[in-house]
Amino acid sequence: MNVRAQYSGYRSVADLASFKKEFALQSAKINSVTSNFTQEKVLTALTEKITSSGNFRFKRSNKVRLEYTTPFSYLMIMNGDKMMVKDEQKETRVNVKSNKLFQQINRIMIDCIQGTILDSKDFSTRVFENDKSYLLEMTPASKSLKDFFKTIVLTVEKKDYSVRSIEMNEPSEDRTVITFTDKKLNEQIADEVFKL
Repeated sequence: MNVRAQYSGYRSVADLASFKKEFALQSAKINSVTSNFTQEKVLTALTEKITSSGNFRFKRSNKVRLEYTTPFSYLMIMNGDKMMVKDEQKETRVNVKSNKLFQQINRIMIDCIQGTILDSKDFSTRVFENDKSYLLEMTPASKSLKDFFKTIVLTVEKKDYSVRSIEMNEPSEDRTVITFTDKKLNEQIADEVFKL
């Protein structure tokens, strides 16, 4: 498969070792992220895209809050090994350690934000770049992850090494793309925001 056709406008990163080092170094400087996001879910069974949006917060280390506000209300908070999911009907609490899938998703999200995803044994990664961003194509190595993802494609801003988008491609050809906008890095976020 031709990479250029696959990722138009991107070329392979020449020096992967120095990118990896710089990515980890710059990401380590990010202690918190506040952002809006738009999520597009493309289901092969449907011809339309399902679009939702909301806000995202991350605080080092292991604290994530994903709050969907449009077209429905849905909240997901990860705090260490604990996770809470709340929709209009009910609230569910999960111990991440007791659920392999949640454990892996939690680790992927944290690894992506903290810049340690390239050290993950769970993926083989190819890295591309253009003038404004890096593109990391991650292919699952483990069987359990292959059941859920064909590839995960991360777009990282060159200016501050923050994640601009995460694209999750499933074996069924369904695709979810989360794009982060209006990012603010290293602002104070109260711990109450991540309270379960």
